[in-house]
Amino acid sequence: MSSTNNFMLGFCLVILFVNAASIDYGEALTKSLLYFEAQRSGKLPSNQRVEWRGDSALNDGKDDGIDLTGGYYDAGDNVKFGFPMAFTITMLAWSATEFESQLNSKNELKNTLNAIKWGTDYFIKAHKESHVLYGEIGEGISDHKCWERPEDMTTPRSVYKIDEQHPGADLAGETAAALAAATVAFKESDSGYSNQLLTHAKELFDFAKKFPGVYTSSIPVADKFYGSSGYEDELLWAAVWLYKATKDKSYLDYINEKSTSCGGTRLNFSWDDKYIGAQDLLENKFAGNESTLLNEYKKNAEEFICNCIQKGQNNIQKTNGGLLWWNYWNNLQFVTTATIVITTYADTLSATKNSLQCSSGNVEPLQLINFVKSQVDYILGENPQKMSYMVGFGTNYPQEVHHRGASIVSIKKDKKPVGCQEGFDQWFNRNAPNPNVLVGAIVGGPDNSDNYNDSRDNYKQAEAATANSAPLVGVLARFAS
Repeated sequence: MSSTNNFMLGFCLVILFVNAASIDYGEALTKSLLYFEAQRSGKLPSNQRVEWRGDSALNDGKDDGIDLTGGYYDAGDNVKFGFPMAFTITMLAWSATEFESQLNSKNELKNTLNAIKWGTDYFIKAHKESHVLYGEIGEGISDHKCWERPEDMTTPRSVYKIDEQHPGADLAGETAAALAAATVAFKESDSGYSNQLLTHAKELFDFAKKFPGVYTSSIPVADKFYGSSGYEDELLWAAVWLYKATKDKSYLDYINEKSTSCGGTRLNFSWDDKYIGAQDLLENKFAGNESTLLNEYKKNAEEFICNCIQKGQNNIQKTNGGLLWWNYWNNLQFVTTATIVITTYADTLSATKNSLQCSSGNVEPLQLINFVKSQVDYILGENPQKMSYMVGFGTNYPQEVHHRGASIVSIKKDKKPVGCQEGFDQWFNRNAPNPNVLVGAIVGGPDNSDNYNDSRDNYKQAEAATANSAPLVGVLARFAS
């Protein structure tokens, strides 16, 4: 090889190394956890790091004689939707259990557990009786008619619940899954709290099994915003986490009983559809176990992963820039959930010295990890727009996030109340960057042509949600370590 060719090869390798090292996953991890502090409802703690936020919704539940303060606002509005909140906590807890050592090495395990606890403390309040669970505070239609900060919002704080006469096995099941996953996350650091969470998880799973049905039949105001397609997946998902938390054979028996209807090969993993998460956890838990009952779960999880990496029989669409593509509305929620599924599966393959068998060939664990990295890097700025879809990360990121609190001057700077319509007139319609940076939030993301319209009224692309960020926490910790 000539000296010129040697020089060019060396130059290209340097460029590749610089590009590979240019993304600081540790910084992204830290910022992703800050986002959850910006979404907090209730009385903020003394160690609150997102300083532009203030106390909010301090009377939630008061009219009904119950303290329902705390928890998280789901996205850019001021409603507490229990269904996606529970999924958010399950994802954070999965990150904490699967990537505990990596989070600890980056000094972010405590912040992750704090983020989980902010949700689980609320769920404990919302579950005052074994077969009663409060599932929503506030109401989307009236909330969306106003553009107000959570600190001085004037919209109704109506409370909605499920019980034996008005069941919701999906909501109860997902909340049971969240509490069971958190049981595992807190087992070493706070065994007393872990045991408390487990008690609630068991009761809610029992409630969900005995009183089937989708929660939107009992809380119809949630249907337009977080409608449910069924409850069987949440029951399976909860049983898997309860088995992981307890090793109680009764949960494994339930899982085996449901193996004939384990969901098949799914199109995505989300706050509404948990089958892939359950399939992946079961594959990881019973790697090497060739029982007929568990093989069906394994086959379905693997086919989903093969479809994501473009080696399956029904491959997921990708943009020209390389991003997995499912939906015009908040596509990145599906990308982040796919990353944790593929990463945990790849690590299991690596630990057991196996490879993935796809219809178009074998795939080694490192290939899976590299694919996940391509998706994470795209989110963090390695894309045709050279834009980070994590707010506050890098130098080019969304400035007009669809978010009430971030888009209105902080109450810490101006205590004058911002009225319902005044918020639209003075802040929503303002063609300028948000006064508060919603650090760590992952917005809905680009369209299928890799284009992004950074406009506050573009809620399908510019709104962030807790369910977008939670699955990525553990993946970022793995890449940062």
